Amino acid sequence: MENLELWLVRHGETPASRDGVLAGWADVPLTPRGVEQAEAVRPALAGETFDSVWCSDLRRAVETARLAYGPARPEPRLREINFGELEGHAWAALDPAVRRSFVEFDGFHPPGGETLAQVRVRVHDFLAGLPNGRHLIFTHGGVIRLLTRECGHDAFVPTGTMVGIDWSGPQILFTRECLVVVAQSFTE
Repeated sequence: MENLELWLVRHGETPASRDGVLAGWADVPLTPRGVEQAEAVRPALAGETFDSVWCSDLRRAVETARLAYGPARPEPRLREINFGELEGHAWAALDPAVRRSFVEFDGFHPPGGETLAQVRVRVHDFLAGLPNGRHLIFTHGGVIRLLTRECGHDAFVPTGTMVGIDWSGPQILFTRECLVVVAQSFTE
């Protein structure tokens, strides 16, 4: 019986995620808060061992991996959904029918971008090549949502969130939002 455990980490905040803009395959950097979120993941991974460590080849995932754990092997099949003509557009400015389609997820197909079925094929192709064991993967919200839906749980995870999946089940093992602690100073 196969045993495949996935620890999925959504990259830290970017200017696009902060501002509600679809980034998809755009190679946007982390914000200072995104750096803090990536660093906040590190204690949750301390002492954990993995058979492999992977990340999307987009710099927000590469940088999150480096800050949260260390070097990871870049893999383009772990990229976010290609939003095509919608890349760079603000969520709030999208046609309500497009927003509804994205929220419903199944059947979502941005003009000039990928269908959800195409994303599923490339992500499953990557997973099929993983050997039994425990694997750490730094990726994007759309990829994590795709995989958690296949475990019977549909949720959009915030930046800096980690989700464990027993892919042999498939079932969700845990969800951890790694919070950034903000220091406050109080004056009298």
